[in-house]
This record gives sequence, structure tokens and C-alpha cells, in this order.
Amino acid sequence: MAPTLFEVQPKPGDLIEIERTMYSHWAVYIGNNEVVHLLPPGEDLLSMMDSSCAVVRRQRLSAVAPLGFRVNNLLDGKYAPRRRDVIVAEACKLLGRTLHYDLREYNCEHFATSLRYGKRESRQVKEAEDTALALGAVAAVALGAAFFAALLSGEGETKEKEREKRNRQGRRY
Repeated sequence: MAPTLFEVQPKPGDLIEIERTMYSHWAVYIGNNEVVHLLPPGEDLLSMMDSSCAVVRRQRLSAVAPLGFRVNNLLDGKYAPRRRDVIVAEACKLLGRTLHYDLREYNCEHFATSLRYGKRESRQVKEAEDTALALGAVAAVALGAAFFAALLSGEGETKEKEREKRNRQGRRY
């Protein structure tokens, strides 16, 4: 089970990862048990895929993540985080705004990482794309192998038919 606010005290500017059924939701902690996050109209995957806009909201962390969360400043090793006061100020400036939303190009993780690092990235999208590429490669190899096997099988059948034809012709004479 993920930790709750009673077990972990995030610092302002920290990225908060909240596990959902098929994805993680991301928010920026701003202090006082509050987060700022980007929310499409519905939180189920289908409505997220359908939505082209989302609203920046401020909510209590305990309401957004009643079952727990984790502090996950996932790109600290790759990028230098911005100052905590700058992250919080930028997050608060965006409150109430409706922003473009796209599951692949600008989702809640892109929003959160852009506030913390000044660069938008979504590890979830990258992992999904990598998985899709890997599955596509496996499918291509499997199709290629099946085609090659069919080709060899067909070639063998053709040679066998030619042999039978010669044998029949040889018997006629």
C-alpha cells in the first residue's frame, strides 16, 4: 500500500504520483496538504482519451489520493529542479485555467514535470510507446517467420509435385 500524508511529508514543489488502475495521476505539492494538478473532465481512461482540454485545480492531497501516494521526483537525476518557491508560484498562477490536453502530448505528468523542471516529459507515455514498438517488432518477426515458413513449405510442395509429374511422365513411356 502507498504511504499516506501521515507517513510521508512531501515538500512544496515535489511531484506526487498517485496510482490509478491503469495509469498514474500526477500532481505538484504546494504545501498545507494541497496539490495543483491537471484534470480532464473525467478520470477514467476513456474520457481522458476523448478529452482535448483539462482544468488546473487545487485540491487537498488527502482528497486526491485517499489511498496513498508517493513523492516521485523522477527526473531529478536528468534535470535540475527549479526552486521550490518558483514551482509553487507557477502552479498557483495556472489555477482555474483550461489547458489543451492530449494523453500522448500533454497530460497530467507533462504538466507536473513542466512545473518542476521547466521541461515536459511523461515516462508513462514513453513506456507505452516503447511497449507498443516492442510488440510491433515481435509481431513483425512472427509474421516474417510465418511468411518464410509458408514460402519454404510452398517451395517444398512445388518440388514434390514436379518430382511426381516426372515420375508419371517416365511411367508413360
